Amino acid sequence: MITLKIFISADMEGISGVATNVQLKKESEYQRFRKLMTLDVNAAIEGAFNGGATEVVVADGHGNMSNIIVEDLDERARLVSGNNRVMCQLQGLDDSFDGVMFVGHHGREAGANETVISHTLAGICVGEMKINDKVVGETELNSGVAGAFGVPPIFISGDDAYVAEVKETFPDIEAAIVKTGIDRFAAELIPPVRARRLIRERAEVAVREAKSKKPYVVEGPITFEIEFKGPQQALMTTTIPTVEKIGPKTIRFTCDDYVTAYKQMWGLVIIAMTATNGVLGSVNT
Repeated sequence: MITLKIFISADMEGISGVATNVQLKKESEYQRFRKLMTLDVNAAIEGAFNGGATEVVVADGHGNMSNIIVEDLDERARLVSGNNRVMCQLQGLDDSFDGVMFVGHHGREAGANETVISHTLAGICVGEMKINDKVVGETELNSGVAGAFGVPPIFISGDDAYVAEVKETFPDIEAAIVKTGIDRFAAELIPPVRARRLIRERAEVAVREAKSKKPYVVEGPITFEIEFKGPQQALMTTTIPTVEKIGPKTIRFTCDDYVTAYKQMWGLVIIAMTATNGVLGSVNT
């Protein structure tokens, strides 16, 4: 039996209908947009199966990474949910997959101003991230991990500026533009029902062509350079001996292979987030 296994990394800022981060806060309209996120993901799942997928795994990759409403998820898929993950937005990906899709993703912090709710992995602490001197956003960052497993990036959905940004690196990737960015916190939206139709159609094409796509392979050694938003964040990451501080807010480290480097990067970002207001600031003595 021929198998075609697809991995979906789902974020929330690039979901249809989202225009500002206030909508994603739990004390605001979050429950509405959880539903829209789930529906966009379902459209991608349906497109994947229409394109010949035999198995689909979804990793919820926004915030605490437990946003997708599992009882409303397409029953043919499996969901990775929860936030204690070594591999962050790609938990569950391995070399058995034939393609990775990025649904509802967004542009990088240092990208175009009109990219809606732009940031890189952790907006509270990361300003800019480079891999081997190339500025990357989350899609490029994660595609390198997928490439280490031999899995190509095949589909993205989000705003127009995000799509243009990703196509600088992956010009042939299938894309569904579900909104047009006006500012970091404003967008021109299309009705979600139209956006989901577009996601479904482009996802189907992407999966039909998945076997012909090449993975994004970044050869080692891998050097990460991360500019944080505060010097306290950069300083505390140097508790890891292999990390070098090269500026007031910037650190650098090198690993032999991409997956090891990704894991170290994620660990450093966790440290930096914790250090934002002082690592022991909330500990009772």
